Amino acid sequence: MTLAERSATAVVWTIAGAVTIFLMTPLVVTVIVSFGSSAVFTLPPPGWSLRWYERLANLRGLSSALAVSFQVGLLATAASLLLGGMASIALARGRFAGREAILAFLTSPLMLPGLVLGIALLQGLRFAGLRDVWTSLVIAHVIITMPYVVRTLYSALTLFDFSLVDAARTLGCSYPAAIGRVLLPNLAPAFVTSGIFAFLASMDNYAISIFFTNAWTKTLPIQMLNYVEEQPDPTIAAISSLLIGLVLVLLLICERVVGLRRLAEI
Repeated sequence: MTLAERSATAVVWTIAGAVTIFLMTPLVVTVIVSFGSSAVFTLPPPGWSLRWYERLANLRGLSSALAVSFQVGLLATAASLLLGGMASIALARGRFAGREAILAFLTSPLMLPGLVLGIALLQGLRFAGLRDVWTSLVIAHVIITMPYVVRTLYSALTLFDFSLVDAARTLGCSYPAAIGRVLLPNLAPAFVTSGIFAFLASMDNYAISIFFTNAWTKTLPIQMLNYVEEQPDPTIAAISSLLIGLVLVLLLICERVVGLRRLAEI
């Protein structure tokens, strides 16, 4: 390796390390503050304590908001995988006019500001006569999570060799059996990746959820921000640390089931 190549490698590793530190610092600070004994955000903390985690058990409205977020996230993810999967197969396999326009329309919620999309969805659902808070919230989350599924599955489907499905049919498999035995196992990493993205996007969404909640039905991000406005103490850091732990668990499961290298290749 020449001197110029070693210098370029050192620069790349330096930039990569700086970016990693920049991204990880807020997460590390949040976790450290959550174990501090101080009643305010202090770094370094004067002492160590689990008082903010113990406080979570008695925090009013937290468990119900967490349950709402989990239920809405799971329902929205399941609906997005079903609808987005069928739409992706149609877009990847179909040969009809307007395919690119339909793909751009299905992924357009990613490009719109959350406030604009929230107002548009609110007006649209009210115009359609839908007043139920729970149903409106689930529909809104399906709209914002489906782009993650469509974009990921469509990319995976365009790289898939559909002649394998035809080969399975010539060996005696029916079309549904060929889909189940050939297509779905090969697309498992894409389904897992898009499902994780969709679930996390639903769990983290605030800008659109605020339009579809009321005093009895709140998602976790809305409840957390309400708590910060009323009582800004490290309890919110404890909740954030648990959510960070949830993401790490999901990544660990993906590593065991699919492998992070395959996820990164999608």
